[in-house]
Amino acid sequence: MNPIIALLKENNISDERINDIFQVLTENPMAAMLTISQLGLPQEQLQQVMGQVMLNPALIKEAVEELGLDFSKVEDAKAQLDKQ
Repeated sequence: MNPIIALLKENNISDERINDIFQVLTENPMAAMLTISQLGLPQEQLQQVMGQVMLNPALIKEAVEELGLDFSKVEDAKAQLDKQ
């Protein structure tokens, strides 16, 4: 299991909420960061998730595929961020 998904599940985040987070992440990474920060995770785990999301796109791709979402939207969002 993807370590980001596993950490969220360990903190009793529902499958539906995890799916929603990664859906938002594929469409708007900045909004996803806000959503993740509002989950009520302990600070140490919040930093761990944020670090993984920001620094390891391979984990994001793995999670998106594991959840059955469309990774091309992540690539599009990344391209938009690069333009800014």
